[in-house]
Amino acid sequence: MNYIWSYLKKSPKWLALDILGAFLFVVVNLGMPTALARMIDQGVTQNNSSALYFWAGIMFVIILLGIFGRVTLAYAAGRLTTTMIRDMRNDMYDKLQEYSHHEYEKIGVSSLVTRMTSDAFVLMQFAEQSLRMGLVTPMMMVSSVVMILLTSPSLAWIVAVAVPFLIWVVAYVAIKTKPLSEKQQKTLDKINQYVRENLTGLRVIRAFAREDFQEERFDSKNDDYAETSSRLFKLTGITEPLFVQIIIAMIVLIVWFALKPLSNGDIRIGDLVAFIEYSFHALFSFLMFANLFTMYPRMAVSASRIQEVMDMPISINPNEDGVTETKTRGYLTFDHVTFAYPGETESPVLHDISFEAKPGETIAFIGSTGSGKSSLVNLIPRFYDVTLGKILVDGVDVRDFNLKALRQKVGFIPQKALLFTGTIGENLKYGKQDATLAELDEAAEVAQAKEFIESRDEKFDTHLAEGGSNLSGGQKQRLSIARAVVKKPDIYIFDDSFSALDYKTDAQLRARLKEVTGDSTVLIVAQRVGTIMNADQIIVLDEGEIVGRGTHEELMQTNAIYREIANSQLNNRSLTEEE
Repeated sequence: MNYIWSYLKKSPKWLALDILGAFLFVVVNLGMPTALARMIDQGVTQNNSSALYFWAGIMFVIILLGIFGRVTLAYAAGRLTTTMIRDMRNDMYDKLQEYSHHEYEKIGVSSLVTRMTSDAFVLMQFAEQSLRMGLVTPMMMVSSVVMILLTSPSLAWIVAVAVPFLIWVVAYVAIKTKPLSEKQQKTLDKINQYVRENLTGLRVIRAFAREDFQEERFDSKNDDYAETSSRLFKLTGITEPLFVQIIIAMIVLIVWFALKPLSNGDIRIGDLVAFIEYSFHALFSFLMFANLFTMYPRMAVSASRIQEVMDMPISINPNEDGVTETKTRGYLTFDHVTFAYPGETESPVLHDISFEAKPGETIAFIGSTGSGKSSLVNLIPRFYDVTLGKILVDGVDVRDFNLKALRQKVGFIPQKALLFTGTIGENLKYGKQDATLAELDEAAEVAQAKEFIESRDEKFDTHLAEGGSNLSGGQKQRLSIARAVVKKPDIYIFDDSFSALDYKTDAQLRARLKEVTGDSTVLIVAQRVGTIMNADQIIVLDEGEIVGRGTHEELMQTNAIYREIANSQLNNRSLTEEE
C-alpha cells in the first residue's frame, strides 16, 4: 500500500476531490433514510402535507448532492489510478533501461513483461477500489453505527452479533488467497515464457515437428493457471453470498425484535425503516471493505514483484558524472583483463587478456565455440564489467566514462541482427537521428544493402515487421551493419556479424567497410578465416586465454590452433597461395 500511496500523493488536488466525493457519498446514503424516516413519521402517519413536501424537498436536494458526489468520486478515482499506472509503468521502463544483462537474466524477460502488464493492472484495480470504496466504507461504517445507536440502542446488539461472523469470513479468505495469488502470478510468468519461446522459435519447432510437444507443455501450464485461478476466484466469490445471507438474517431479526417496541410505541415506523437502512449500510460497507481486504493479498504479491524490479541493484554503474569527452578517438587497451559472469567468479571465461588497438587498425578474434570471443567484446560497451584488470578507451577506464558517452563511441553489431518495428530509414537512423538521406544511402551501399532496398517500392520508407521478420537473415545483418555505419563511431565491434552473408557479399562489404572506417578502430569476432585474413592483427583465443596473435601468414606458421581452423575451412589451393 505504501508503494501505491507514493504515486497517489503526487496528485493532491485529485485526492482532495476524491475525499470530497466520498464525504458526499456518505452524507447522501445516510441522509436519505433519515429524511425518509422524518417524512413517514411527520408527514405520512400524521397526514401533514407541509411536512411531507418539506422532507420531499430535502430528499431532492440530497439526490442532487448524491449525483455530484458519485460523479466526483468516480472521476477523481479514475484520474488518480490512470495517472498512477502511467507513472508506475514509465518508472519501471526507465529502470529497465538501466539494467545490465545480469539483471535481465536474474528476473527473466517473461517475468518482467508480466510485472509490467498484469501486476501493474492488479495494482490499478486495487487502487481504484481503494479510492472509491476504501475511503467511503470506513466513514460509512462509523457514521452508520452512530446513527444506529442514536435511533434505537435496544436493537443495536443485533448488528453487533453479525459483525464477528463477517470478520471470520474476511480473515479466512485473506489468509487463503495470498499463497494462491503468488502461485497464480508465477504460473503466468511461465505461460508468458512459453508463448515467447514459441513465437521466437516457431521455425525450429516446425522444423522438428514439435508442435504437439509445445501444445502439451503450454496446455499443462495453462491448466495449472486455470486451476489456481479457479480456487482463488471461488474463495473470493464466497464472500459476497455469505455476507448477503448474514445481512438478510440480521434484517429478519431486527423486524422480529422490533415488533414489541413498535406495539408499545417505543419506536416509530419511520425510525424502524431508518434503523434497517443504517444497519444495512453498516454491514454492506463492511462487505465492500471485505472485498477490498480480500484483494489486498493479491495486490501485495504484485506490489512486491514490481518493487523487486524497482529495488534491483544495478551492477553497471551509469556514472552520470563520468568522462564525456576525450582528446583522442579510437584507442583501445585491454590491460590484464580477467572476467567471470556474476555469481560464477570461480570460473572465469577470460584470463589475463592484454592487447592494444589504434585508430585505423583491424583486430580480429577467432577461436573455438566457448573460447570467450563474444564475452571479450561485450566488456567494451560495459554490457558487463571486468572482474580484474581494466579496459581503457582513449586512455580512460571504461568505468570512469559516463555510460552513455562511452556507448556513443561504440558501434556494436551483434551476430543476431535485431531490427525494430518501423521503416528501414528509422532503423538506420537509430544511432544518429539527424542522419541525411545521403548518409543513409552511403551506409546502405557500404553494407551491400542498397540493391534490395532499391528493389522495394517505398525504399527507405519500407515498413519492417516486428524484429524485421519480413527480411532474410542476410538482409537483417546488412541493415544492422548499415545502422552502425550511419552512426560513424570511433570503435566498430562486429560480433560474428558476417555469418549470414555469402562469401562474395562478405568480401565486397569488407572492402567498402575498410574505406569508410579508415579512421576508426575495427574489432571483428568471426568463425570464418576468410573474413579476418586481412586483419592487422588476429588474436586466437582458447578457453578464455590468448594462445596466439599476429597476421594470418604469421599464425599459419606459428600457431597450431589457428592453422587447424584455417585448414578446416580453406581449400588446398587457397592455402598454397597464402603460404
